Amino acid sequence: MRHLSLSFLFLLLVLNAMSCAETTSSDEATVITNATIIDGTGSDRFTGDLLIQDGVIKEIGTVDRDRFPNASIIDAEGRVVAPGFIDLHSHGDPLETPDFENFLSMGVTSISLGQDGRSAAVEDVDSWMRSVDEVGTGPNILHFKGHGTLRQLTDSPQEPDLPEEKLDEMMSLMRSSMEAGSFGMSTGLEYQFGRYTTMDELTALGEIVAEFDGVVMSHVRNEDDDQVEESIRELIEQGEKSGAKVHVSHIKIVYGNDPSRADDVLQVMNEARERGVEVTADVYPYAASFTGIGIVFPDWATEGDYDQIVADRREELAEYLRNRVNMRNGPEATLFGTAPWAGMTLADVAEELDKPFEDVLIDDIGPRGASAAYFVMNENVMQRFLQDPFVMVSSDGSPTMRHPRGYGSFAKIIRKYVVEEELLTLEEAVFKMNGQSAELLGLSDSEKVEIPRGMIKEGFAADLVIFDPEQVRDTADFENPHQLAEGFEWVLVNGVAVIENGEINENRPAGVIRRR
Repeated sequence: MRHLSLSFLFLLLVLNAMSCAETTSSDEATVITNATIIDGTGSDRFTGDLLIQDGVIKEIGTVDRDRFPNASIIDAEGRVVAPGFIDLHSHGDPLETPDFENFLSMGVTSISLGQDGRSAAVEDVDSWMRSVDEVGTGPNILHFKGHGTLRQLTDSPQEPDLPEEKLDEMMSLMRSSMEAGSFGMSTGLEYQFGRYTTMDELTALGEIVAEFDGVVMSHVRNEDDDQVEESIRELIEQGEKSGAKVHVSHIKIVYGNDPSRADDVLQVMNEARERGVEVTADVYPYAASFTGIGIVFPDWATEGDYDQIVADRREELAEYLRNRVNMRNGPEATLFGTAPWAGMTLADVAEELDKPFEDVLIDDIGPRGASAAYFVMNENVMQRFLQDPFVMVSSDGSPTMRHPRGYGSFAKIIRKYVVEEELLTLEEAVFKMNGQSAELLGLSDSEKVEIPRGMIKEGFAADLVIFDPEQVRDTADFENPHQLAEGFEWVLVNGVAVIENGEINENRPAGVIRRR
């Protein structure tokens, strides 16, 4: 009898412990009910509930709320629940602007930094990542090592014949970056520190990226209509020779107005895939690019003693700038984004200073004196890229640049190309904005990241957006580029709400995601 009583007492203690554990877990649980779920895989939508615990999606289907009496409830009736969007090409400094409200407000829960060949100028990437973790960020941070930054850190000469010891140093830094958890390498071959890069150098660094199954993201050497195909072929060659997956950043055709040109460019990539090269691209939904004014200057004017270059070759430089700017739709198509001319076109500045625009560029600005938006692209060409099954979505934006893409890209995809023009279904758009990007990067693979994400599946991180597609708005434009997007009523990062009922809070539940 005494033995039975002790056994009964032990059973009561076990049941009580289980009850306490369940109560504790229910306090930390969130249940999203009545959801129309688009899971990010490209599959059709379905209805159901989601149970979130410890930042992870635990159950999908019908969740028994009686099991979680203290759970937070989000009623998503009449709205879509989708995975948070993944921005494949982003800019910003998480130590300077860790909240990244511009991205969160358009439903982006993960951003890829270190693009165009430029990343944080640090040799010890692991320490940089830990510093970001200590600060905490709104969205998750994915790190790419910039090829131009590798050249800067190793003080490599700006010439094609790179000394062997410099390449060895670059390879060592690239390897340590991948070991720390980077997702790959970015290149900016149109810019100063990438301009003289040879295929031997690209192949050697690409082989390290391939060893870790990473991705080479490339701002290709030239995006002009007459050179973009050859530039993409160069990236494809890097992929073929190194074995790395290669990806065309912000694919575009500068002053290419025939939509069939997009098909020509896409065919180059299709033929490469038939040969076994893994090549993809991303696009942002605007017909204007944004970068430094040096893009209109000749290479020979961007290096060395600029004042001496002007003294020796002024007439040649003026003629080049005049022809280059006019070929790029004229001075009216260059809109400055930096002081003191922010919001003014090159034509406006020339009129205000009462001098030819080429003289403004030479005397008042110079090749490093400003950044600008350039209206040199065709909307129909961009839309054709967007529809291609191997092209994903990015913003190429930041919290500070004066281009609306950093505040509106993902919202514009839904507002314009899903709801208004029906160019894409919502399922297709969501797949391009998260699931497909997650597959490319390895974010959806539990062997490559600690917690998979990018899709709504059990065991995946609860990076989620809740919205009515009809209410989503990109409010930023070129006159007011820093206007937050609207319509994403809830945004969760790692299960923590960063936007609640349309209001951004001060939560920073994220940091750097490491690639295994």
